[in-house]
Amino acid sequence: MPWILDSDRPIFIQILERIRMNIISGKYQPGEKLPSVRELAAEAAVNPNTMQRAFAELERAGLVYSRRTSGRFITEDQEMIETLKADIAKEKIKLFLESMQQLGYGKEQILSLMRQSMEGEES
Repeated sequence: MPWILDSDRPIFIQILERIRMNIISGKYQPGEKLPSVRELAAEAAVNPNTMQRAFAELERAGLVYSRRTSGRFITEDQEMIETLKADIAKEKIKLFLESMQQLGYGKEQILSLMRQSMEGEES
């Protein structure tokens, strides 16, 4: 099934974000071999050059490394992965808080709504 990619943003950035999210969420484990560029390009229904560009960015960031004849692998630097995960979480929280403030909610109201939502998930 092709990946759902929107036309509003560059495709290679969406691919990069998806693979990065798969790394920080644990779908791809540290040291794990990634599928080939061609395999992932076919899965995502994109041009292999687009996938290659996303992989090059992931390598430049240090999240992925190449072994000459073996392919690409996820970094084994767990600290880097955890730092990236925390940075993305902080950014998502910041965007959420900005959205809630635009709706007119104050800090205490936001916290109250969050508690209610989290308690609702537990039941």
